[in-house]
Amino acid sequence: MLAARLPSILPPLSPEEMLEVSMVHSLAGELMGGKLATQRPFRAPHHSASMAALVGGGSRPRPGEVSLAHLGVLFLDELPEFQPGVLDALRQPLETGETIIARANHRIHYPSRIQLIAAMNPCRCGGGTGSTCKRGARCAAEYQARISGPLLDRIDLQIEVPAVSAADLLLPPPSEGSAEVGARVARARALQQARFDSIGAKGLRTNADCTGRLLEDIARPDAEGAELLRRAAETLQLTARGFHRTMRVARTLADLDGAEAVARVHIAEALSYRGETLRQQHAHAA
Repeated sequence: MLAARLPSILPPLSPEEMLEVSMVHSLAGELMGGKLATQRPFRAPHHSASMAALVGGGSRPRPGEVSLAHLGVLFLDELPEFQPGVLDALRQPLETGETIIARANHRIHYPSRIQLIAAMNPCRCGGGTGSTCKRGARCAAEYQARISGPLLDRIDLQIEVPAVSAADLLLPPPSEGSAEVGARVARARALQQARFDSIGAKGLRTNADCTGRLLEDIARPDAEGAELLRRAAETLQLTARGFHRTMRVARTLADLDGAEAVARVHIAEALSYRGETLRQQHAHAA
């Protein structure tokens, strides 16, 4: 349910983005009535999807789900139930924002700048508070091991969602809805676009597009934040990718707060969202 609501808080497509999305859907024969796409895509393939269905290809190459979700959301429910090889094929699109299909007589590039959302149970038995699992911790370890470390390292926010009790269903509705959250997201996106325009960074829309030196320039934390990030990189054994992704998330958190500089609180929150990956790294080290 949460994943399906995500498009409702994302900014509407710009005219240029409408054209990009429409071109991909036209290649796949999914452009209805020849009209431009006006909504951000939301794709939720079944866990039995093949490599060609998810990433693209086939005897007559066509875009896969990762490209059909370009500038939108790709939702993978029951993540460990996907074939490990199929999941690992997502690593390149997540890193570069495009999918390359190479065959003997052709080479095709499809845009694949997506927001990947995935959900999974703690173990094959369902897991969760109050459940009984005869195999105990081993069941969860084996189930979660189906997802490779390099793929997990590319997932910036990893959050354990507790089960909702019957009593929780009687609580009053939240005071903040999608419209309010969407407005805050739009303000953060406007800040990012203004920042890119001011430094002459052409073709960049969001912090997710930043890499290398530019990311280090715009996401440089204050003294306390830099010290926290340095200590975290050493004690938590962050990979280089994890280090830069933490900086990128912290920059976005600062933008959502309307803050000019990345502070210690933003670094701390960004690190907390990588908790599951860090716990697994420590478990393997032990």
